[in-house]
Amino acid sequence: MRKYIIFFLLLPFTIPFVQGQKLSKNKKQLIKSIEKHKQNLIEISDSIWELAETAFEETQSSKILSDYAEKNGFSVEKGVAGMPTAFVATYGSGSPVISVLGEFDALPGISQKAKPTKDPLIEKGNGHGCGHNLFGSGSLGAAIAIKELIEQGKIKGTIKFFGTPSEEKFFGKIWMVKAGLWDDVDVNISWHPSASIQADVQSSLALVDFKIEFFGQAAHASADPWNGRSASDALELYTAGINYYREHVRPTVRMHYHIQDGGQVVNVVPDYSRLWMRVRDTKRSGMMPVYKRAVEMAEGAAILANVEYKVSLISGIYEVLVNRSGGEIMQNNLELLGPITYTNDEISFGKKIQEVTGKEQLGMDSKINPLEETREHPGGGSTDVGDVSWNVANINLGVTTAPKDTPWHSWAVVACGGMSIGHKGMIYASKAMSMTMLDLFENPKLVTKVKDEYKKRKGDAVYKAIVPDGPPPIPNKK
Repeated sequence: MRKYIIFFLLLPFTIPFVQGQKLSKNKKQLIKSIEKHKQNLIEISDSIWELAETAFEETQSSKILSDYAEKNGFSVEKGVAGMPTAFVATYGSGSPVISVLGEFDALPGISQKAKPTKDPLIEKGNGHGCGHNLFGSGSLGAAIAIKELIEQGKIKGTIKFFGTPSEEKFFGKIWMVKAGLWDDVDVNISWHPSASIQADVQSSLALVDFKIEFFGQAAHASADPWNGRSASDALELYTAGINYYREHVRPTVRMHYHIQDGGQVVNVVPDYSRLWMRVRDTKRSGMMPVYKRAVEMAEGAAILANVEYKVSLISGIYEVLVNRSGGEIMQNNLELLGPITYTNDEISFGKKIQEVTGKEQLGMDSKINPLEETREHPGGGSTDVGDVSWNVANINLGVTTAPKDTPWHSWAVVACGGMSIGHKGMIYASKAMSMTMLDLFENPKLVTKVKDEYKKRKGDAVYKAIVPDGPPPIPNKK
């Protein structure tokens, strides 16, 4: 009798329903497929988590994902858009063409063991502080589940999985968009690890990255400093100017910088300095004037310090073009799936992270949040999914993979991504995305509705990538 009680208690998670609406046979098949691949997907995610390869260095991570796609019958094109770690895995033929994004790059300096107190796996090593080990693996799981339905003749069309590198630094999707890789896609699906579950109908911040270099004249800092022209002086004058400028920009603007070279030794007037600068706003139209002003300020700093200067564009990304029609489809599937369930150990793990990071010990947020109103000026970060969304109708999802209020891009997110809290969120995302894609495959009117909203929101805007001419900035291998 005990085993039947346990089965009944688990039933709402494995065969969910909402207000009498049950899963279709094909959606049950998707869930069954993902459960079949579950252990492999977790192993793939954990391997990528441990490798923790950063921007354009994700050689092994990319190979693990593309190899598993090939093993499951996808045709894989590697090294697309001039990036060795970018790939496209395709199965099927004809319309509709639905794609799903997968990221897999890590962040530097936040290595962490899968434990709820700060403890690096590798001292000063890299870590998946944004959960991209889960992102790529979960998306591939969704693509495979759809592929199996196409293979069985239950749906018709094409499924594509895009392996997209360097989201954290150079924004690899920009070059993939420039290469026209979404030109034949009807609707794109994406998700991101989060601290809550929701169909994401909020935009992101547009962003531009640029490098500023100052060139002066070296001299002895004590014997003859009058013979020197300090590039470091120019750098300090520039950052002072940026910090004063903060008072006079709109509240939606963000500006931040990283000093990469401020001189090498104390007794030499530095003849070179370098700064990595970033400007953001909720709208590209608001960001560009601030960017222009920040560039002009480099000339002012150079004049004050009597040095030369150079400004180089690194890359820039668009804000996400929201699609509420797609969000409604995703929302319905989240409600069909119901909340994630956690063990007492997982809840304790989450609360310990909250304690250590100075947050209220609320545990895990597993509820299904209602579809929000789309805000005109959302907060948050930036993503090159924005560039994809200006070229194809895009549906976004957020799924809980870390405790509520966890600091993102931190060791705490790394810890959760390497254990069952992250794994559960990843598998849940696979199911929600595959079910949403299935709705599109089965109902052409939904595809039309999502695409019509995309066209209306985009209007007459013409997409132009914010990157310098030339190939992606792939690191030179020596």
